[in-house]
Amino acid sequence: MNCPPITQRPEDWMRSIFTARAAAEGGIVRRQSSDIDRIVGRDRFLAELDRRGFRAVENAGQMVIFSNQEPVRLLR
Repeated sequence: MNCPPITQRPEDWMRSIFTARAAAEGGIVRRQSSDIDRIVGRDRFLAELDRRGFRAVENAGQMVIFSNQEPVRLLR
């Protein structure tokens, strides 16, 4: 699979995630894990989640970001 070239600076891309309406309201944002790895890097992204006190889960190539500081429970 050929990845499209990165056309946005990592800082701008990450800012767009955390300023999305859902994130601003403490909701959920979903992004492809491969985009996170390719554009900003996993370590940098996880450091930003830690800085904000947010949580995320990964499944089937998708990262689901909980844009709040509430606990996350996996039910099944």
